[in-house]
Amino acid sequence: MANEPAPNDQPGTEQPQDIYSDTVIEHVRNPRNVGDDPYPDGFAIITGPCGDTMGMWLRVKGDVIDRITFWTDGCGPSIACGSMATEMTTGKRVAQALRITQDDIIHRLGGLPEESQHCALLAANTVKEAVRDYISLKNEPWKKAYRDRK
Repeated sequence: MANEPAPNDQPGTEQPQDIYSDTVIEHVRNPRNVGDDPYPDGFAIITGPCGDTMGMWLRVKGDVIDRITFWTDGCGPSIACGSMATEMTTGKRVAQALRITQDDIIHRLGGLPEESQHCALLAANTVKEAVRDYISLKNEPWKKAYRDRK
């Protein structure tokens, strides 16, 4: 009996802390900036290849992202990636937000298993699309009146 593996050493019994960093687990349990915004300066909603959907709403003051919120119907890693992406974007200039990548999010989360890395891509792409929406509305403000009526 002394040579039997501990319960967590058996295949298929991995615990979240065995797979994900403490930062990922913290963002899943306590996601930051969750929710929507009825009057955003920029908005995007994207469905990733795995079927998870993420939406982001942002407010801009001057050229700085003052507030960004997110929502996802996805898994824990999608929640963690959306949460981290909003933290990384808040306070950044619009041009800086456009440069946030999948790898940046993965790095800030302390890594992700390969099968979850697409969640970081979904978060990065959603940030970029929300920023592009902001730029589009800034360049053609009349479009906002039509979007707000939907």
